[in-house]
Amino acid sequence: MRTPEVAQSPTPPARGRRRRAPLLLAAAATVGGLVAGLTLSSGAQGAATAALPDDTVFHNYPANVHNWVAENPDDPRTPLIAERIASQPQAVWFSNYEPSTVTEDAAAVTSAASAAGEVPVIVSYMIPNRDCGGASAGGAPDFPAYLDWAEDFAAGLGSDPVLVILEPDSLALTTCLDDAERAERFASLAEAADLIHAANPEARVYFDAGHSAWHAPATIAGTLREAGILESGDGIYSNVSNYRVTGEENAFVEAVLSELGDPELTAVIDTSRNGNGPDGSEWCDPPGRLIGENPTANTGNERIDAYLWIKLPGELDGCAGPAGSFSPDMAYQLAGGN
Repeated sequence: MRTPEVAQSPTPPARGRRRRAPLLLAAAATVGGLVAGLTLSSGAQGAATAALPDDTVFHNYPANVHNWVAENPDDPRTPLIAERIASQPQAVWFSNYEPSTVTEDAAAVTSAASAAGEVPVIVSYMIPNRDCGGASAGGAPDFPAYLDWAEDFAAGLGSDPVLVILEPDSLALTTCLDDAERAERFASLAEAADLIHAANPEARVYFDAGHSAWHAPATIAGTLREAGILESGDGIYSNVSNYRVTGEENAFVEAVLSELGDPELTAVIDTSRNGNGPDGSEWCDPPGRLIGENPTANTGNERIDAYLWIKLPGELDGCAGPAGSFSPDMAYQLAGGN
């Protein structure tokens, strides 16, 4: 996630108020090329902003890191990577544009979670002009195709609780967009959230807030309002693929939520790689970083639903290798190896 350098959509479904339920952390399924996902065990319907229970329960499922560990039992790095990274659940990213299989792929994750009485955390990463053409460029070819994809993605989300991290960088990184492109992106994000809620009213959709060293809380709150979070979102997320320390992110998301002024909105924070903080302004595969807090709902703050591993530790940002590829060297460093 970068630190910044200084057509009409189809009619969306009617937007309803968000529904909330307390949840318990656990883990989800891996499907084909998808990476393993964090899941949450569902509880009874609760009051607005109900905190996730502290007594979290985890169920881990194989991801790229697990495959590497299984294939390299004699590698001297394997024990530490297995203990510190492979033991923890991480998010499922839908980042490859495969419209013919997205419903089936999403359903494979959510049905496996439902069968186990758990709730998956899934990252939708398909917005057109993704990453402003940077290392993670890609996404759907245009916004009509994106909304078709989003509808098919939503159709695979089942009817049980699911958490969706909606389009990392889509709101914090807009410097490549003109006013018309910005408006089209924001309208499409709101519509995608509506499609998800219409398909599965139990879904909780979190919108992009960047991170604490990117935009001021009032600035990103204004952007979030433009993108329809007050009508279509359940909360915000911060620090995805970045390294800001948890204390800074706690203060940041609280400030953003305060600016938004809706007591029903909550937040999740990515702690997958922030154990040693940032390396100055370097965001792309900096050396010497460490994993942060393990995924947990015990945040001590009712406005912060969970600390999650959204970016997968060991998967590259695009400078030390192709974006999203697994690097045992990077994983070993993050796990505390030399």
